[in-house]
Amino acid sequence: MTSFRFSGLKAITVCAALSMTAGFAFAGDGNVSAAQILNALQPKPVMRGLSADPKAAQADPAAKAKETSFLQGLRNRKTRSLSLSEREQIAEIATTKPNIDLEINFDYNSASISTASMPSVKALGEALSDAKLKGSTFVVAGHTDGIGGDAYNQNLSERRAETIKRYLVEKYALANGDLVAVGYGKTKL
Repeated sequence: MTSFRFSGLKAITVCAALSMTAGFAFAGDGNVSAAQILNALQPKPVMRGLSADPKAAQADPAAKAKETSFLQGLRNRKTRSLSLSEREQIAEIATTKPNIDLEINFDYNSASISTASMPSVKALGEALSDAKLKGSTFVVAGHTDGIGGDAYNQNLSERRAETIKRYLVEKYALANGDLVAVGYGKTKL
């Protein structure tokens, strides 16, 4: 069993990124729709009111610029070229972004998507190719179960994340650079 987290890291301007959070989890039953995925990954509107903390509404421009630069450096990189610190930084950034957890199963000991998980993968492709998400960068984070050694699971999670990325690029004409595939092995479940 493998779980994937898809986070929309949408840049509004060169030095700003959205930081609203919307987390949803769906089991691998194939019942997740493109509309549900789209809703989870769309940035939520900023609510402003008299009781809102003005400091919370204003993010540190230098931090946002650093985050944007880091994410741009990840575009078009191979999953296996990511260092441990880069994977950790991606995970940290993703926690503040709109995301969805999808359970996508693979054939045993392989990076082949199981037939039962294809409806979820197709719904994901439809959602990510929607015009409402244009200009977003998405993290495809792969995880494995706890069986096997750390190195083996790390490699398998990377291969599986790349499989999902490749499928979305080939079948839904998503830009390769708009998807960052990262494997976490059996960590960060």
